[in-house]
Amino acid sequence: MEHLPNYISIVFILTALLTLLLLYKASNYSKRVMVVIVLWLVLQAVVSLSGFYEVAGGVPPRFALLLMPPVLFIAIMFLTKTGRNIIDGFDIKTLTLLHVVRIPVELTLYWLFLHKAVPMVMTFEGRNFDILCGLTAPVVYYFAYIKNVFGKKALLVWNIICLLLLTNIVVTAVLSVPLRFQQFGFEQPNIAFFYFPFAWLPCFVVPAVLFAHLAVIRRLIK
Repeated sequence: MEHLPNYISIVFILTALLTLLLLYKASNYSKRVMVVIVLWLVLQAVVSLSGFYEVAGGVPPRFALLLMPPVLFIAIMFLTKTGRNIIDGFDIKTLTLLHVVRIPVELTLYWLFLHKAVPMVMTFEGRNFDILCGLTAPVVYYFAYIKNVFGKKALLVWNIICLLLLTNIVVTAVLSVPLRFQQFGFEQPNIAFFYFPFAWLPCFVVPAVLFAHLAVIRRLIK
């Protein structure tokens, strides 16, 4: 990935750090949350810099080690009483605002497409409409928590729609990876996530956004 301009990596690193800070704030500044996430980010930085994810093949594919551990961790939190108690301690206002990080994420994906690191189908010029969630997040935050215009039903609908849009791009991204199950981007596959710092997208930013939606939905229907 040496051919990429430095600004793409810089913007994405800042985006990941913003995600970390917002999640830290949403956790009411829990040091435990901060330590766990930072250690995970450092581990994945070291592993991706070593070239581990660049090796194709294997069962399961090495790429799965980016996304599956945090997803399983989130599932365990929701399935255990202790985990649910921790989740209920998060501030849903900040979790709603956290989705603004999806704007620079989508810009990063578009720049990666221009430099042949991801397929067009993963961008807003393709079948990825996730940027709409980032653009509407400040609006939803303002009218729901400052003006108190949006009620629980409106918040629930917005979170469900955005969760579906997130699922769409995650599935598209996974099926664009140059492995046996690839379905998209044959002319320009998704290789960016094999490299640092973009490995942080599937291993941290996406799970953080997923957690934010699920935590807020749980609180709204509780």
